[in-house]
Formats: sequence, structure tokens, C-alpha cells
Amino acid sequence: MAKARKVMITCAVTGAIHTPTMSPYLPITPDEIAEGAIGAARAGASIVHLHARVPADGRPTQDPDAFRRFLPGIKAASDVVINITTGGAPTMLVEERLQPALKLKPEVASLNMGSMNFGLYEMIPRYPEWKHDWEAPYLAGSDERIFKNTFKDIAYILESCSGNDTRFEVECYDIGHLYTAAHFLDRGLIKPPLFIQSVFGIRGGIGPHPEDVMHMKRTADRLFGNDYQWSVLGAGRNQMYIATQSAVLGGNVRVGLEDSLWIGKGTLAQTNADQVAKIRRILEELGLEIATPDETRQILKLKGRSNVGF
Repeated sequence: MAKARKVMITCAVTGAIHTPTMSPYLPITPDEIAEGAIGAARAGASIVHLHARVPADGRPTQDPDAFRRFLPGIKAASDVVINITTGGAPTMLVEERLQPALKLKPEVASLNMGSMNFGLYEMIPRYPEWKHDWEAPYLAGSDERIFKNTFKDIAYILESCSGNDTRFEVECYDIGHLYTAAHFLDRGLIKPPLFIQSVFGIRGGIGPHPEDVMHMKRTADRLFGNDYQWSVLGAGRNQMYIATQSAVLGGNVRVGLEDSLWIGKGTLAQTNADQVAKIRRILEELGLEIATPDETRQILKLKGRSNVGF
């Protein structure tokens, strides 16, 4: 009998796009972020994708010292693979967004494959009041804001981190981003196996229709053949069914409160572990096995947890 396929679960613990008001369960402080990451790992996530926030009001920050307040605790409590953002927030310059990955040298770091509109303004009518003054203007301003990652920016991040042996989670919000990844593979700035994270359902990127998922997978297969690992994330209510489609198509999955605050229709997820446990149940019902952190390191050919800078 053939062995069951191993599926990697990534959990995005807290991100820059959600504001503190939107859920009382969103991790904000270093202790909350650490607790969220450790809980997700115990539930079955082999990778945790991490942003940092200012504890006083939840603003996103790319200060490496903010990451140092929770990374050692996660590493001490779990063997989970740690993935640090270079996306930060659309309001930040690329030099600022780079600093945590550059200085802390994680096994994995995320990297968006292009500039794009990133519309969050449609969230505003859903919330009658705001906890902090910055929240509503931040979302409202997204109707004219571009997340900037030019070819020069992407090359700058890749070249700056080239000596760190960090594997990049290549985030692709549209089909053209796959071609950009192929371009940097041809230039030798990205090394195989690529870790492609396809993102569905963000206003400004590819939609969440099953045909969109199929199109992304077909294109990645044609461009990268056997030299990549495919994972998906669905934003908001798209999270679980797009993750399930990815698993059926042979891919990996990403869940977490960065991507969706919900565990079901009208019900907020109280922890990141809730979402990890739910997708794990679905995957195991499909006859799939969940990759451990060490199996994930082998699949992605990572440098190992002893070779990071924290």
C-alpha cells in the first residue's frame, strides 16, 4: 500500500492587515504572539508565519527587537519552523520591511512577488466602533494605497539575505507573480525547491473561484515542474474550502488569524490552534498525513533551527 502524502500546515499567527478591534482574540503582545504560535504548533502546524505589533495599540512594526521579544520563546518551546515576514505593511519602505529577516536569519521568510493594489476598505462598514485612532484611517486609505515590491525591491531583499541561507515563502497573489518568481529563479536569486504560497481572495489579487485555484496550480506546474512545493491561503471566508481544494490537488495549506478571523460562519476563532485543528481534521479525513517540522525541513531543504539568528 502506498504511503499517505505528507501535507505541510502553515499558520499565520498575526498579520498587518487586521486591526485589534476586529477580534478580541487576535494576538497583539509578544506573549500573545508566542502563545498563539506555540499553540498552533501543538495543534499540527509545522510552520508559523509571524508579524510583530506594537503592544500598546496593535500597529504593525518591523523593528527586529519587537520580533526578539517572542522568537526565542517560540523556539525554546517548540521545534516548529519559523517564517518571518518581509511584507510588513503597505505603509513601510522596503528597507524597513527587510530588517527582521536580514538580522534574525530565519529558516523561512515571506516575499511578495510584486506590487499590487491591496484593498481593505470594504471591512470598514462591518465595524461600528474602533478601539484605536489609527485603525479606520489605515483601512480607508487602502483604496489609494499600493503595496510596493518592484523587481528592484525583490532583488534587493533576495541579494541582502543571500548569505543567510533563508528559504523564501514566495507569495503569489496573481498569475503574473508566478512568472516573476520564474524570472528570479532564472537569475539565480531564488533556489529550488521553490516554496510557492498562492493567495486567493484579496481585493486586488486573483479571486477565490475554484477555477482560479486550478489556473494557479496549472501555471505553477508548467513553470516549475517538480522544483517547487505549492501551498495556498484563502482570505476570510475562503480559508477552509480553498485549503481543502489545495490538498485534493496535491498541495499544502496555510491557515491562521492573519488570513481569517473566523472558524465558521459568524463565529470568531478564539485561537490560531482552532483553525489548525480544523484543517488538520479535514486533511486526515481525506487520508492525508500531517508533516512534522522536521519532515517539513526535509521537504523544503531548510538549513535547520540551529542556524538562525535568534
